[in-house]
Amino acid sequence: MSGEKDLSLAYGGQALMEGVMMRSGDTMVMCVRQPDNGIATHSITINSVTKRFKLLSMPFIRGVAMLFETMYYGVQSMMYSANVVLEEEDDEFTLFDYVLLVVMVLAMNGMFIAIPFILTNYLNLTGVLFNVVESIVRLGMFAGYLYVISLWGEVARVLQYHGAEHKAINAFEAGSDMEVDSVAKFSRLNPRCGTSFLFLTVLTSMALFALIPRTTFVARLAYRLALFPVIAGVSYEVLKLSDKYRNSSIMQLIIKPGLAFQKLTTKEPTPDMIEVAVKALDEVRKIREANTE
Repeated sequence: MSGEKDLSLAYGGQALMEGVMMRSGDTMVMCVRQPDNGIATHSITINSVTKRFKLLSMPFIRGVAMLFETMYYGVQSMMYSANVVLEEEDDEFTLFDYVLLVVMVLAMNGMFIAIPFILTNYLNLTGVLFNVVESIVRLGMFAGYLYVISLWGEVARVLQYHGAEHKAINAFEAGSDMEVDSVAKFSRLNPRCGTSFLFLTVLTSMALFALIPRTTFVARLAYRLALFPVIAGVSYEVLKLSDKYRNSSIMQLIIKPGLAFQKLTTKEPTPDMIEVAVKALDEVRKIREANTE
């Protein structure tokens, strides 16, 4: 596969169970290592909500829409990989399953917003200092959560595939040849990663929470929970800007902490994992380029 970069195509992906999902535009490809050591490949065409509904493609709104869409296709991809690895029949991902997932994710996000606020409230701090300490507590919880789950064997392998996904994208965007040995030399960190997005939400929340008036405990907590869509929307726009102006010294400073956190969410992959990631990127590239001819 040639590493010649087509600037009109942007790539992103996700680690799966023994595999990698790559997406570019409306094309998504999943490649999963089978028990017999072969690589199962499955592609789908996505009818993005941001294309179907003009309102959802507007700045600050599109970030929230893309968050829920990415979640949906991410879980669908993970279920596909589990079926391949376990050699089971495909389980249908129903609307009920998706709604249940959204509720669980919102509940978890609510905990990451509420618990740091409640803990910091006991310190009797005010103003900017309160927001800074609250954000530090939130980052500490996030880092601790990532560290704990990374100790689980199966999750550790997924984190290796996450590193393989990043290496493949970084190698391709650098114009490298896509041989496994060449791709292995690239960084396992990528500024467009969801981990960087999560870190940006912390920075954004610090700024927005500073605007909340000093009212009652319950009202301030309610404001924080209600602002979650705004935080997601603003963070998405900052993430896009950070990629567009990635060579800017200011953007380098903004994305650096997010890259540091990726050391917890990625691990160095093995050559066979990189092979899967390269194949996924190769397949999605060929489909996109065929569709644009």
